Amino acid sequence: MITSVRNEQVKHIVSLHQTKGRKTSQQFFAEGRRFVGEALMRSKRIEKIFYCPAKGSTWEREKLEELILEAGKLRIPAEEVSEDVMKRISATEEPQGILALINQEEYSWDDIQIEPDTILLILDGIRDPGNLGTILRASLAAGVKNVVLTRGTVDYYNPKVLRSSMGAVFSMCILQEIERPDIWAFCRQNHLNLVVSALEGQSVYRQKMDQSLPLALVIGSEANGVAPEFSEISPKKIMIPMQNNVESLNAALAAGILLFEIRRQADFLKNTK
Repeated sequence: MITSVRNEQVKHIVSLHQTKGRKTSQQFFAEGRRFVGEALMRSKRIEKIFYCPAKGSTWEREKLEELILEAGKLRIPAEEVSEDVMKRISATEEPQGILALINQEEYSWDDIQIEPDTILLILDGIRDPGNLGTILRASLAAGVKNVVLTRGTVDYYNPKVLRSSMGAVFSMCILQEIERPDIWAFCRQNHLNLVVSALEGQSVYRQKMDQSLPLALVIGSEANGVAPEFSEISPKKIMIPMQNNVESLNAALAAGILLFEIRRQADFLKNTK
């Protein structure tokens, strides 16, 4: 049992709260019953589980025991820690008593498989962790499995991103810190239509988006939009029509609307054939 906050393992996990620590070690952590449960189901890169016996309801104690048991079945070591240690390593004010140390997945362009109905999501300059996590969760729900983050977008291993994604990162291929010219080259080589979300675009509801598949959809932040380079090379720009003098939506909301509308059109065409 670890009881000291000066323990080297504790110091290591605390370092993962920062981007530098995650980059140096190529590790990150997931915490909370649901998130650790997702990791146990979908990730093969869990290094170790740290837990603090639950003091809450019977259900909370039983759930924690189930997760520890599942880790044992997968031969993942689990170590008990004190309440003070759990508070120290946690990124939340009220820890749920379980945290998983995980090795980062390394993806490359070769891991992206292009199918006739592929939507490759490109996120350009999204700096808000909560926004990025929500976008990842919504995009997975809309059938997106491949995401590219341009240089300047927040690290998707950021604890706030992971928490907002609700485990979506374990089911997606995500490339980050990618230069824009590399994105253009990949799209050309794989015959992906580059579609940009822009205020000067045409209504997504009036476009035949199914005819643009497979495509790469570029979404920027609410404040800055996408980089001018994307708008300059993309002949197709789409937008969400808004009423009552609303000028913009945050990136997460816009991404969800656009992705589900594109998927709706694609599914409609498929069902009418």
